[in-house]
Amino acid sequence: MEEEEEQALLEHLATLQWRCCKGKVGAMELQKIVAAIETAAKRNGVVNGELYREMHALYHAVVEAMQGVTRGQVELGDFMRTVGLRFAVVRGMPYENEAEGEWIAVALYGTIGAPIRGLEHETIGLGINHM
Repeated sequence: MEEEEEQALLEHLATLQWRCCKGKVGAMELQKIVAAIETAAKRNGVVNGELYREMHALYHAVVEAMQGVTRGQVELGDFMRTVGLRFAVVRGMPYENEAEGEWIAVALYGTIGAPIRGLEHETIGLGINHM
């Protein structure tokens, strides 16, 4: 995405009063991926790290997204697999009825494969959870 497109998207999300962040992570361990995404979300004010329900919702969205990345078997290092991922976290109220509350989504895109350059392929995952 070009800078102009990204800026337009961020401005649109701001008008909706949605919060978001993005980043990159590479690892052979799920806990490192979860930690990187949680840290980015906390630092950018997408979630309040002191509220259990917010961190719990984010955790489940990350794990659901990782199920897509790993095609259902959320195992990496034990199977000699590694990932290099870009991520985005978005939080907002997607429904007109305010009673539906806030939702959080985690999108992952990158590569997965053996920890040898050239032996990986593209992958994608999406996780969505209510707050």
